[in-house]
Amino acid sequence: MKHIRNFCIIAHIDHGKSTLADRLLGATQTVTAREEKAQLLDNMDLERERGITIKSHAIQMEYKYKGEEYILNLIDTPGHVDFSYEVSRSIAACEGALLIVDAAQSIQAQTISNLYLALENDLEIIPVLNKVDLPSANPEEVSDDIVDLLGCKIEDIIHASGKTGFGVENILAAIIERIPAPKGDPGEPLQALIFDSVYNPFRGIEVIFRVINGEIKKGQKIKFMATNNEYFADEVGTLKLNQVPKNVISAGDVGYLISGIKEAKEVKVGDTITDAKQPTQNVIAGFEDVKPMVFAGIYPVDTEDYEELRASMEKLQLNDASLVFQAESSAALGFGFRCGFLGMLHMEIIQERLEREFDMTVITTVPNVSYNAYTKKDPETAIVVNNPSDLPEPSRMDRVEEPYIKATIITKADFVGNVMSLCIEKRGIITNQTYLTTERVELNFDMPLAEIVFDFYDRLKTVSKGYASFDYHPIGMRASNLVKVDVLLNGNTVDALSALIHADNAYNIGKKMTEKLKELIPRQQFDIPIQAAIGAKIIARETVKALRKDVTAKCYGGDISRKRKLLEKQKKGKKRMRQVGNVEIPQEAFMAVLKLND
Repeated sequence: MKHIRNFCIIAHIDHGKSTLADRLLGATQTVTAREEKAQLLDNMDLERERGITIKSHAIQMEYKYKGEEYILNLIDTPGHVDFSYEVSRSIAACEGALLIVDAAQSIQAQTISNLYLALENDLEIIPVLNKVDLPSANPEEVSDDIVDLLGCKIEDIIHASGKTGFGVENILAAIIERIPAPKGDPGEPLQALIFDSVYNPFRGIEVIFRVINGEIKKGQKIKFMATNNEYFADEVGTLKLNQVPKNVISAGDVGYLISGIKEAKEVKVGDTITDAKQPTQNVIAGFEDVKPMVFAGIYPVDTEDYEELRASMEKLQLNDASLVFQAESSAALGFGFRCGFLGMLHMEIIQERLEREFDMTVITTVPNVSYNAYTKKDPETAIVVNNPSDLPEPSRMDRVEEPYIKATIITKADFVGNVMSLCIEKRGIITNQTYLTTERVELNFDMPLAEIVFDFYDRLKTVSKGYASFDYHPIGMRASNLVKVDVLLNGNTVDALSALIHADNAYNIGKKMTEKLKELIPRQQFDIPIQAAIGAKIIARETVKALRKDVTAKCYGGDISRKRKLLEKQKKGKKRMRQVGNVEIPQEAFMAVLKLND
């Protein structure tokens, strides 16, 4: 066990984690020159296309150091704030972390938040300054920033370049010397932590775990403690580029388990695996439950695909434990699911993965966050409002509370004004402003989560020319003056387009929504009024004009009453049509409502 090292790589998005992981795999000869490719561990097409890591990826390397063989278990983690749950799970399976900082971009918001996650779990941190070969790199200044942040010595920082492979040997030496070997007793009853799982259509669910105490043997009868289900370990092994079956995996090591489990509900990430005959008494304190930030409805385009969509979502949930969903129905869209996501990028990725991996075409409704409403009758009990249609009538309502977050934004000094005005426009309250260096400022805001859900991150990048990084964590609920804005098409409410909006912005947003829908809804044979309303009060209206046949074309000259008669007749027909006509809403309309500022 003293020759095992478990470590993960944490960094802000785009600081070169995956590239450096490729170099480590190359240096330890885990992959042959033929298998090498950029972003080797990112095995999803989506990850490679967007150049981001979405899933944590575990892989085992072997390395000879000072004449002794070491086993290094590496977990490459995502850097985007929406996937921080993946990072927290990876950290729980490790004793150390490589903290990678880009020498050209310096420390960013997500670097700091991932660092705190690692420090809470008492991990040994090895700071690595990456991309030192870039012409724009500024290693001296960034090294000082890292020393201030970590309180380490300047000689502890390893200079490296993922592109050229410079410094990789030093990183491997530091991993072996600085990261402690795992603690655990191979003689105790089996105790292993599940930190990930993957659905394989041929072999059932593959569970990825880290053994804390004891050992797991092939063919052993094991038990999952959360569900109390027992299985046989048909195959256990370690994860190299391909799975390598082994007969036994001992304390401190990371491996995979195949036991023919077909039901997605039976595997819980954070669960403890133990021996069925001699179970351990101590359940490992898994991970805290994920707190979804953004809620949206996902509906199948064809109502018959509902059950298939449910099965797809369950399989996806195995691979991405931060997805939360429950069944719901909508008058406009039929049966579907109310899903909780960690952010807008997370929602976009889930939608893409459903379409690519499971061939499901889905409609996504307007995302919103979850509110607490209190009625006058019972002002103490909160009604959780995930969907605007669950909001009680305004006459019965005492108050509504919305979730607030503490946002940390790090940007260049030149853009402080722009960033501040954007945050204040989004109802943010500035709580702190710190100059990290003369050039870089850290701003802290308390902001309503609902305001950052739609387009905040994109606009932040725009106003700061790409030089702002953003991270947030929830700080609880606060009372707020919110109203429900409904959209009526041809007099009928479209529940999928309703939104809860702050009273001060309701008029503007209602007006923008109606204007946007007017462009997107195709013209019919009758006028379609598009209205935005708060309760019974209409606050904005646009009309999609009817396609009209020119019925007076055959009248030339003659009395006006002949034309009038034909027009009256047409008007009656249009009126009748409007009573029975129904309006199809294109999918773009649901998504366009999110991009009102474009």
